[in-house]
Amino acid sequence: MNLPPRSTPAPDCVLFDLDGTLLDTAPDLTAALNRLRRAHGVLAPLSVAAVRPTISHGSPGMLKLGFGLERDDPRYAALDQRLLELYREAIAIETAPFPGMSEVLRHLEIHGIHWGVVTNKPGWLTEPLLKALDLWARAACVVSGDTLAKRKPDPEPLWHACTAVGAAPERSLYVGDAERDVLAGNQAGLTTLVAGFGYLGTEDRPEHWGAAGFLEQPVDLLDWLGAANTAVRKPVLQSGLSPGAATSDATARP
Repeated sequence: MNLPPRSTPAPDCVLFDLDGTLLDTAPDLTAALNRLRRAHGVLAPLSVAAVRPTISHGSPGMLKLGFGLERDDPRYAALDQRLLELYREAIAIETAPFPGMSEVLRHLEIHGIHWGVVTNKPGWLTEPLLKALDLWARAACVVSGDTLAKRKPDPEPLWHACTAVGAAPERSLYVGDAERDVLAGNQAGLTTLVAGFGYLGTEDRPEHWGAAGFLEQPVDLLDWLGAANTAVRKPVLQSGLSPGAATSDATARP
């Protein structure tokens, strides 16, 4: 794990990727893929360990593993839609925050540091998942893959999130487990950290992505919180807008 400079100030905001960073969604995504395979006569189930490295590449990676399909295959669109529908039907059966992540979120909240989610997952999946785990109302902002016209690796979703909570990008952190997360965060001017506990594959080379640091476990993030490690800051007044607002426009939420 890379350590920050000793003089690092407490960040204005900490933003997280969703799958493979904030939440371990692999068990439920694997179950959906196996259900789809069974429906198409492929009876041998794939293990969570086999599916896990494909998840950061979204359904294209999962369908390539499960069916050997590329995106230009004429069967791809229908299978993609059905995979997401099956996943939505059982979206939070075994999904949970990674070990130690709940403690990290509590630490941020105690010290008045906003946290939020910036993901390429579509909103119709992001919102019910976060609500099922009682995280929706706690997040200061949520930017899904269809909130804006652009998504990661474009920096726009991260600027959108920082604007939503009134945070300066240069005083904010972004944690993700994919190269596009680091690319987006760096272009947006945030300090980027690789979630090494996430869904990295054997072909990934995070040491070449240009991130400021590598987290072996969620609690390693505490070393990047500067003054918030030693002094409790006054909690931010959490008031104002409805939970759905930050998903559809640039507003923060309680």
